[in-house]
Amino acid sequence: MIKISGLTKRFDGFAALKDLNMTVPKGSVYGIVGPNGSGKTTALRHIVGIYRQDEGEVLVFGEPVWDNPAVKARIGYIPDDIFYFHQSSIRDMARFYNGIFPTFDKNRFKKLEEAFNLPLNKPIRSFSKGQQKQAAFWLQMSLRPDLLVLDEPVDGLDPVMRRQVWSLIMADAAERGMTVLVSSHNLRELEDVCDHVGILNKGHLLLERSLNDLQENITKIQLALPEGSELPPALEIVHEEEMGRLKTLIVRGDPDETMASLKPLQPILMECVPLTLEEIFIYELGGKDYAVKDILL
Repeated sequence: MIKISGLTKRFDGFAALKDLNMTVPKGSVYGIVGPNGSGKTTALRHIVGIYRQDEGEVLVFGEPVWDNPAVKARIGYIPDDIFYFHQSSIRDMARFYNGIFPTFDKNRFKKLEEAFNLPLNKPIRSFSKGQQKQAAFWLQMSLRPDLLVLDEPVDGLDPVMRRQVWSLIMADAAERGMTVLVSSHNLRELEDVCDHVGILNKGHLLLERSLNDLQENITKIQLALPEGSELPPALEIVHEEEMGRLKTLIVRGDPDETMASLKPLQPILMECVPLTLEEIFIYELGGKDYAVKDILL
């Protein structure tokens, strides 16, 4: 579906993306996460054909996306900063979309009116931020895109509308095989909807895996050991905390193998706890100068 190879993009000599490689499988819901300034939005703008790469290749549906109207016609895109024509209403924008996108579905646009319940003839610029985002979803999902690219998609939406929007997106993904690429700082929300995750940092992709594989490859273990016991040197410990005799370990590797290596120590207490996507994000970036630091004031 999306294949990025060796993508490099510079702005005034600064490399926002450096030799980026990324693969998004067809029909997946792929989440891009990373700290501010890591290059997430720049990567998305290459995928939808707004930016032209300085080096490398960006393929969508097996074709270069830059200057390719046929590919772009199959892509829906909702940026963080939404643009509408001055004084335009939702009805005006629907007419505009219908004129330039051959996939615009008037029947679907009409059916989605009930889901979003926004005034059709009122200028969109007079809407609240959340209502403007709803209008964007209404219009983009009326295109029935094969690829939906979202940058901070539900920022500004209330909890009920967030659930409504994700329900519509996941239904399209399930029923039509639509691929979804989403960048968000709300990792808890991504954990609920994504099946693949890529972690971006300083223009590089640190890792890219299915969410299940990612969660199965790093483990949080809480344990209390008999006095004088030492941890096996083979453990790949990413992070360690100690409170009295209780240790909390973040260990990379298979959870069953990790637990088996600790059993000979005859721990007084040992419990394996699944990590959230937010915890994985923090600990994966911890080795890249992104650990949470204690600051004394």
